[in-house]
Amino acid sequence: MRKIFRLFITLLLMSSISTPFAAKAQQRNRTRGQAVDIIVRGATIVTMDSARRVIEDGAIAVSKGRIIAIGRSAKIEAQYTARETIDASGKVVIPGLINGHTHVPMTLFRGLADDLDLNEWLTKYIFPAEAKNVTEEFVRAGTRLGLAEMIRGGTTTYCDMYYFEDAIADETARAGVRGVLGETVIDFPVADNKTHEEAMAYTERYVKKWQRHALITPAIAPHAPYTVSEAHLKAIRAFSDRTKAPILIHVSETRKEVEDIQREHGARPVDYLARIGFLNNRVIAAHVVHANTEEIAVLKRNGTGVVHNPQSNMKLASGVMPVPQMLSADLDLGLGTDGAASNNDLSMWEEMDTAAKLHKLSSNDPKVVTAEQALEMATIRGARALHMEKEIGSIETGKRADLVIVDVDDLNQTPFYNVYSNLVYATKADDVRTVIIEGRVVMLDRRLLTLDERDIKARARAFRERIIKSLAPSGTQTGKNSAARLD
Repeated sequence: MRKIFRLFITLLLMSSISTPFAAKAQQRNRTRGQAVDIIVRGATIVTMDSARRVIEDGAIAVSKGRIIAIGRSAKIEAQYTARETIDASGKVVIPGLINGHTHVPMTLFRGLADDLDLNEWLTKYIFPAEAKNVTEEFVRAGTRLGLAEMIRGGTTTYCDMYYFEDAIADETARAGVRGVLGETVIDFPVADNKTHEEAMAYTERYVKKWQRHALITPAIAPHAPYTVSEAHLKAIRAFSDRTKAPILIHVSETRKEVEDIQREHGARPVDYLARIGFLNNRVIAAHVVHANTEEIAVLKRNGTGVVHNPQSNMKLASGVMPVPQMLSADLDLGLGTDGAASNNDLSMWEEMDTAAKLHKLSSNDPKVVTAEQALEMATIRGARALHMEKEIGSIETGKRADLVIVDVDDLNQTPFYNVYSNLVYATKADDVRTVIIEGRVVMLDRRLLTLDERDIKARARAFRERIIKSLAPSGTQTGKNSAARLD
């Protein structure tokens, strides 16, 4: 009995001693706050949410690739403790930019053939250059070059259409970039597949491999209504219905395309695609330069995403997309650079600036396509065009942590009055300081963390020499300008 009594007294004393220590530990845990991976603090946050909130001295808490809290820095730092804190004082944080249409390996053809219309550019220069040079090695080297350029400019998501798309997906995932990546299907032999059946089999394997990946959305990409037959377009729509893969396609890029489709099928391109049951809310249509009011309504009714490529369309003189009318119709309208062979860069800052100014000029109305609308097209409306607005495009709790920190203290941005004006009309790609994708820092203070810039440049320069040699006329001396003498 005495032993039991002594044990009871000992336990009681231990309990009375440990209770203050336990309380202090609990207090420390409360003080420390919930553990998160990253806090970005001290910034002006341009959320692009439905209320278009702009938060001064704001902070963002990130955990497991997602945004878990947004608010004033003092509040966020009181509630959360981060493994890594990024001080963005005096800077602006925006949602990651979305490049809605490109051909990323074509960075290796940058400047190869310029100052031509689309048909001549494609048939006399680009298609022959691709036939002689495009391999998986080429695609990987060009993709790494394009990814590095896009990260440097604050692009966190891009929508691609090219060959060997499985290799593009591999390089994109390694670099930590988000991509909607479409394997090209076209009705003539190309680098990776020589027949429609081969292309469909490749795409089947590719989509199955990458579906459910955190960063990669595999897609199928029929090149255009004039290079893919009606039967094959219908087969591609059936494939998309079965696999839920997005469909990427060029539509109504030039007047010639419209005239050819109308002559062959008795309808303009958008109407033709709607008539054969091709359009739906998984389709992402690039260019759509020559769309009339009725076709805009068709695109809206089908929930089809549309991507504006102002600089490429200007350079190839393809025409001016009816963007003000599309915005009035609340179309799911994004922005894209197109490939670097027809632009010649992958800067979404230049596309935003151009989109706003081009349509003021073409409509003779300085009030159309405001700076805020241009930024929308590169962020939240661009996410709608890719059918991904529930995951990306704005800085909101629960969305993917794709964030871009922009320096706004350079000479070209001083003085600073309006954040939308500053971002669209004054900011350049090299004003981007830090990029976070899926909660991972892929560039910190202009230093690429997932790609080797020196190796990328060396490989690109080596391919330049190969391309020049492959296209030099037989028996002639290759030289610095031989790439311009393709015919």
